[in-house]
Amino acid sequence: MARYMIQHRHEPHECGVAYAAFKGHTSPLRHRQTVGSCLTGDHRIWWTLDAVDRDEALAQLPFFVAERSTVTEIRDVLIP
Repeated sequence: MARYMIQHRHEPHECGVAYAAFKGHTSPLRHRQTVGSCLTGDHRIWWTLDAVDRDEALAQLPFFVAERSTVTEIRDVLIP
């Protein structure tokens, strides 16, 4: 399993759609706290998750969210 950071970006008028998209999508990301910047005017949401590959990571998102997201494999690093 690898660890991924997913960054989703949407337009201000799409906030409701981005959040509502999860209602009809079975996902381990539902009802889980994450970070977002909609309330600061930037309209991005970030998730950190484990998955076999990038496709599996994106599959945890509803289509509307996934198609507006980037996936980056990440690892823990020690900052000297």
